[in-house]
Amino acid sequence: MGLFSKLFAGLKKTKDSIANKINSIFVGELDDDFYEELEYVLISSDIGAEATEEIIDEVKKLAKKQHVKSADDFKKLLREVMVNMLTEVEDEQIEYPVLITFVGVNGVGKTTAIGRIAHKFKSEHKNVLMVAGDTFRAAASDQLTEWSKRAGVRIVKYGEGTDPAAVVFDGISSAKAKHDDVVLVDTAGRLHNKTNLMEELKKISKIINREWEGDYKNYLVIDATTGQNALSQVETFNECVGIDGIVLTKLDGTAKGGIVFAIAKQYGVPVKFVGVGEGLEDITEFDPVEFVNGII
Repeated sequence: MGLFSKLFAGLKKTKDSIANKINSIFVGELDDDFYEELEYVLISSDIGAEATEEIIDEVKKLAKKQHVKSADDFKKLLREVMVNMLTEVEDEQIEYPVLITFVGVNGVGKTTAIGRIAHKFKSEHKNVLMVAGDTFRAAASDQLTEWSKRAGVRIVKYGEGTDPAAVVFDGISSAKAKHDDVVLVDTAGRLHNKTNLMEELKKISKIINREWEGDYKNYLVIDATTGQNALSQVETFNECVGIDGIVLTKLDGTAKGGIVFAIAKQYGVPVKFVGVGEGLEDITEFDPVEFVNGII
């Protein structure tokens, strides 16, 4: 399958939850009962209460204005409103050279995402450097090394137990010396409620702000199957280091994917990349139109 086919397949659960249920509840009357059922459908798809309320309010207004009478016309209108919610989020474009730090809790697929994103930048003819800032887990730097080989990019790494901030410092020095376009920094997976590990992130961020002269972004990696629990991750990491973008992983058909609307509404953080499979090239830049089309 191509990337977009995989994206559509990954959004199957959300599509089944929203589009098919709209067909079943749409009986030609856009009355209070219909919108109450629609509210349930959207919230059960992980879209969240705040985002759902805004979507329904806007759809109600436009449907009345445009005299919507058919299920197809209603779904078209719903698509437009949902796309607008995602495109209204301020999304700053990357400027080169750029350093991107990847943060997130354990098990979200952070190292895999970094490997795929490195390959993507390399395929765009960028000089890429990986920095193995996860020194808490013995296998972490080995895994990142394997991804660096697959992607064909350089890596800076040290042994387990090394100060992560020191590894990042040396990575920045190497990137400057080699005139790299993109620096991708892995960090230890951490529980978002562990204060000492969050302090380590702040230390890394301080080093980057002091030593790096180019563009600097923090991307939070989120498992698409997490659902509403992802919101607390966004809130905590955003307070700690400031989140510039989301990388959504494991969008494999068991995930609902609606969480991106809740994040957009509550935190105004854009989704940057979506992981749609297990291969090296199975990551795509987030496109709100394609994403919503995959749902409805």
